[in-house]
Amino acid sequence: MAFRIPVRRLPSVRVRCLSSQATASSNLSQNVQDSISREASLPNPDPSEDSPSAALVKEHSKYMLATYARPPPVFVKGEGSYLWDLENRKYLDFTAGIAVNGLGHSDPGLAKVISDQAQTLWHASNLYYNPWTGALSQLLVEKTLESGAMHDAATVFVCNSGSEANEAAIKFSRKVGKVLDPTGEKHEFVSFYNSFHGRTMGSLSATPNPKYQQPFAPMLPGFRYGTYNDIGAINDLVTEKTCGVIIEPIQGEGGVNVATDEFLTALAKRCREVGAVLIYDEIQCGLSRTGTLWAHSHLPKEAHPDIITTAKALGNGFPIGSTIVNSHVSEKIKIGDHGTTFGGNPMACRLAHYVVSQLSNPKLQEDVISKSKIFREKFEQIRGRFPDLITEIRGKGLILGLQLTQDPSPVVKAARERGLLVITCGTNTLRFVPPLTVSEEEIESGLKVLEEAIAATR
Repeated sequence: MAFRIPVRRLPSVRVRCLSSQATASSNLSQNVQDSISREASLPNPDPSEDSPSAALVKEHSKYMLATYARPPPVFVKGEGSYLWDLENRKYLDFTAGIAVNGLGHSDPGLAKVISDQAQTLWHASNLYYNPWTGALSQLLVEKTLESGAMHDAATVFVCNSGSEANEAAIKFSRKVGKVLDPTGEKHEFVSFYNSFHGRTMGSLSATPNPKYQQPFAPMLPGFRYGTYNDIGAINDLVTEKTCGVIIEPIQGEGGVNVATDEFLTALAKRCREVGAVLIYDEIQCGLSRTGTLWAHSHLPKEAHPDIITTAKALGNGFPIGSTIVNSHVSEKIKIGDHGTTFGGNPMACRLAHYVVSQLSNPKLQEDVISKSKIFREKFEQIRGRFPDLITEIRGKGLILGLQLTQDPSPVVKAARERGLLVITCGTNTLRFVPPLTVSEEEIESGLKVLEEAIAATR
């Protein structure tokens, strides 16, 4: 189906003139007057109920299982840090597909790789070798070692998503536990409150959020939950029965909460004491989003994990995930222990190879840090203007959060109708995960819109 994007040719000056006339006329209903005034005052008002977007949504929604509540715009084009909707409205995107489009939308180099590989080979299954599964695995291991992260990274399992990457990590941990203790006693798995590890039953069981778990309870047995950054509770939480521990160095969905270095170091020490596999879920915070390849790259070796899970930015929008393991884990996994039909296909792996090559560039990582400073400085200014609304600024690099004292939904809507896309997380938190290629000018422009949006909701 081809979409023709209609261009809105009505200049804003004329709209504002109409607004003035409508307000003065008694022949128009109040709803019509309000609609015209709204159109005049907002650069990107949400598509109306009689718009092409609404018509398309109405036609398609009856066939789509309702698992998401979406706003009215229908996006049809992306380039760099921008998206365009069916009415040709332009939006500055500070969401990057939920930290996925690290290289921005429609990256030209990636488009070329897709075109070339699409004419070469898409899929042949894991029953056979192909050039790109191994090439991607090698690149991930080498770049991880170069970055100062996970010093003993050894091998990689390639799959299709973050949830699958975490499922693999959970299974690998259970297998290690069985090898270390054939009685089966070493089977418990630990995760932390406010975490998010996926929606499949294993990863969901490691996500202690009633909103996600209750509709599908009971969860898998053997999962225990602890408090993030609580060093004093680690020894009672992680025991001789623990086969694996999974933690996000920065909790994304949970509110952009950053684990302290001391907590991660203590957690790793305890895992080594009891022989538990330590997993860092870097699906959202990894691949240079913090300014280093992995969010834990700055930690000492004794705080490094046995497994890193990654996805999201790995494919820049193409489905792929991976589970990077050390030899302590890999030597206990045997042929037939795990598998995937689509995971590791040459199309996904070649794309990810390109993406990792770009995202591991030191210049890009330096720029992430400098851009983060611009965000933080402007956040502090906005916080100074609205101290009763913004209580805290959290995060690292370009995974940042503003903690609000009230529901951020009105701010999200006001920003969207002014041409800026932002999302929420945790409890009353605004989340900012723009493309890592976002320019300083785009940051300044977007945060000006954010401030206007906040002011409009006060």
